[in-house]
Amino acid sequence: MGAPGNSGRSPANRGFVIVAVLWILLALSSLAIIFSAYLAASARALAASDVSLQTEALVSAGLELTAYQLTLTDEKTRPQYGAFHFGLDDASINVSFTSEAGRVDLNYASKEMLIGLFVVLGASKDAASEYADRIVGWRTRPAPGSENVEAARYNALGYSPRQGLFTHVNELALVAGIPEAFVDRVLPFVTVFNGSPDVDPKIAAPEVVLAMDKVSGKAQDGFGASALGSNVLGSNAAAPNGLAAASQGPNPQSAASTAQSPCYRIAIAIRFRNGHRTTSEAVIALGDKVEPYRVLSWQNDLEPRSPVLLRGRG
Repeated sequence: MGAPGNSGRSPANRGFVIVAVLWILLALSSLAIIFSAYLAASARALAASDVSLQTEALVSAGLELTAYQLTLTDEKTRPQYGAFHFGLDDASINVSFTSEAGRVDLNYASKEMLIGLFVVLGASKDAASEYADRIVGWRTRPAPGSENVEAARYNALGYSPRQGLFTHVNELALVAGIPEAFVDRVLPFVTVFNGSPDVDPKIAAPEVVLAMDKVSGKAQDGFGASALGSNVLGSNAAAPNGLAAASQGPNPQSAASTAQSPCYRIAIAIRFRNGHRTTSEAVIALGDKVEPYRVLSWQNDLEPRSPVLLRGRG
């Protein structure tokens, strides 16, 4: 027979059960906290994703409306710049567009045009000439069988020059010998989407217009345009968007009437009702009735920068 009073659990066993229950409650509490944090993070991520999707849809709407406005007229009467506003999906959208003919094309600008722009932007004449030579060397394919002198300049840098068309303006930072700070100064005035050596002075920035004046001889101040030889892409380089590369540099006298481009740079500023703001920039190429336009470049959340003043805008 067992001893009386031993049928119940001992105090030690009861203490062990209580501790186990407390550990289980603590584990459940921790799990609840973790799950709550996960839900909060998921909600924030979904909200951010929702804003991103809204932004993409609104930018697409801005591009569609811009292309629609530009295709309402023929090529000869098509506006070189413009702006409009619309509201959609609890957001206010401001759209402005400018033809890429207002920028200097890194692929087709003559050497003297590049030198003129660099001098206007603060480079010395010798430095500007060196920068222009390196750009021409970067974009020009050497003749078959000839010594590739330009490629030898890049051996110490660990990479080779493209020796073909620039694919993006940021590629300018890879060109040997051009300081990074100066590249940042040049970028607002250049493009790879003009497709022509010509620039329209009516929509170009004042710095570009002054460079054109230097090339034409209207502004000298020590800049000898006539003594500068032009250098352009080799005949074996193909122009983007089906545009033929010109064999001579731009004639500033006739640039206003000849400078046209099927490509437009579009700035889209979006302000949501909750106060959130975002700015996007895209470049489109106008097409035909089957494909009205193509997106060539698209950037979201651009940093605000000082606007470039354009001639002819009131």
